Amino acid sequence: MTRAWKLPLLLLLCGSAFAAGSVFTGGPATAVVLLLMFLVLAGVHSPLVFPRPVTLLEARRRSAADGRPVVLWRPGCQYCIRLRARLGRSARRLHWVDIWRDPAGAAAAREANDGNETVPTVIVAGRPHTNPDPAWVRAQLSPPV
Repeated sequence: MTRAWKLPLLLLLCGSAFAAGSVFTGGPATAVVLLLMFLVLAGVHSPLVFPRPVTLLEARRRSAADGRPVVLWRPGCQYCIRLRARLGRSARRLHWVDIWRDPAGAAAAREANDGNETVPTVIVAGRPHTNPDPAWVRAQLSPPV
């Protein structure tokens, strides 16, 4: 749990330090802009921008019931952030497994990626797909015609 928040907290601390330095050098407007920029970066890299994660066991159970893909991800991963951002509201329809919180999810990522915890790994119908195109993932949410 704490590993997921290290980068966002570091970004907040750095942003606060840079903003404080800007205030002392006479640039309060610059300080506000810097603080807001670091706050946005911390938010994007935090687990807050992702849907609530579930365990791999629960995600597989839900996926078997509704046919929706399972996404193995971790906080701070730029490719996971890209996938989440490009999916938009559709991201809430996926089952997200934080591999830093769930050892079974981390093991599944390693199994699918030759021993590496490469994310995002999207599992569709039992088959893993590493770092797929977000448009392809969105297409997997559509019912077959």
